[in-house]
Amino acid sequence: MGFGWGIAVDAADRNTGQLTEAAFQAWLEGYKAAWENGDPDAVTALFAGDAAYRETPFRPAMQGRDEIRDYWRAGAQDAQREVSFGYEIWAVSGAVGICRWWARFQRVKDGERVELDGVFRCVFGESGEGVPLCRSLEEWWHRRTL
Repeated sequence: MGFGWGIAVDAADRNTGQLTEAAFQAWLEGYKAAWENGDPDAVTALFAGDAAYRETPFRPAMQGRDEIRDYWRAGAQDAQREVSFGYEIWAVSGAVGICRWWARFQRVKDGERVELDGVFRCVFGESGEGVPLCRSLEEWWHRRTL
């Protein structure tokens, strides 16, 4: 079965409950496309219905797809342009994927150019179709103005 991002996962991988590097890469490619296209619905589709998304350790996690979608609508859809996103997978173990990521964009409201560099820790589960969905995302990042 494919993930819609061009990377197929063997049925044996799906049935073990283990996240593969290929599956994590496919998920990250979906995240990249969604952010670069300013598409909060596409980002939301990458998460389980009851997912937790923790942008910072100093605030409560967003809970569920509606809160995640609202966050992306406010923070990215109409607030950023010229977005580029990249990543490097650091580890995949069990249901957990960890990567370094980086992004650049221009803020719409003031034209400020921003660079972010951070780390994702993602815990995955499966949807009914065998596609891994993120159940928990924690991120740590730094920001600088260019």
